[in-house]
Amino acid sequence: MDTTGDTTGTLGDTTGTLDEALERLHSSGPERNGWLSNHGPMAVEALVRHGWSSSVHRWLDHYGSKLEDMPEPSTPVTASDWREALGDPRRIADWAVYFERETAERPWRDVLAEWWPRLLPGIAGGATHPAIRVGHAVRTLLTGEETGPRVTELAHALGYWAARHLPLPELRTLRPEATAAAALDAVPAVPDQSGGILDRLGRLTAFPAWPGATADPEAARAQLVELVTAATHRYASHGHGEPVMLVHAATAPNAVLRTLPALPRELWVPSLGAAWAASAAVTAAYTPAEAAPYRPTTASAEEIFERAAAHGDDHTIKFTDTALDIGDPIALAAAVRSIELNEPFL
Repeated sequence: MDTTGDTTGTLGDTTGTLDEALERLHSSGPERNGWLSNHGPMAVEALVRHGWSSSVHRWLDHYGSKLEDMPEPSTPVTASDWREALGDPRRIADWAVYFERETAERPWRDVLAEWWPRLLPGIAGGATHPAIRVGHAVRTLLTGEETGPRVTELAHALGYWAARHLPLPELRTLRPEATAAAALDAVPAVPDQSGGILDRLGRLTAFPAWPGATADPEAARAQLVELVTAATHRYASHGHGEPVMLVHAATAPNAVLRTLPALPRELWVPSLGAAWAASAAVTAAYTPAEAAPYRPTTASAEEIFERAAAHGDDHTIKFTDTALDIGDPIALAAAVRSIELNEPFL
């Protein structure tokens, strides 16, 4: 059964491990080495959700050595001048403080609803990691207790997104495609696949016209499910193009899907458009010239996540988490492919 975006379950963490892990991580900045993202909050949320609380602190002991302290705030972000700070990575700490204050003074759903439409146009910023981090944080708040560390995690995720906010260049629109899978197949690869993601995003030229126009929130949600499914499936045959970066073609739109239940319904249609732009951009930046064969798997979802947790790579854990949301045979094979393609961490 398709459970993509299902947030009706419970977090299942009765040990306090997630809150402890988030508190450990919140003294660290959202980036390291100048631009690499801190995947810790996202990975530990996935580990706890899938029943691997006992491995979280050991994983963090290894991963924490990579991290850097949160920078010192410089100039406060205010309600009157936030536009000047939007997209300025030097203001990462200022943005974290701003959203900590906002979520302390108002319900987190109200803060999210206000800022979601402001942040959506910059979903590609930080290689989509800020939006993905927001999706993990919102899923936790929707399916578990609204503890202080979990609300702070949303604040830091929103602050990271605001600091790395990056609109895509203006692109030509190609002929319409009937399905998300066909649209991803039709995305033109950037002409020069060298350099980092910022270089590659600057070389984007055009996207196919997908999805079709809709004003119906439920239709938008259904198309978002279709997009996450298509991008997850595509990793099975195309993940070899860049095994780390191509996971985001699936995990970014899935983060948007996980956030929908916390948003006003009038924001669901624009959320679909932004999710498509993010998935298409990553696909264009890293897609290989040819598909590769992949093997079906007979392993269960639980067995595959156990392999991902033992593997330890943060991107592999997060992609497997998304693949298990889909849960069909191709998605499970894609998860196994990510375990095979990415370097193990533990």
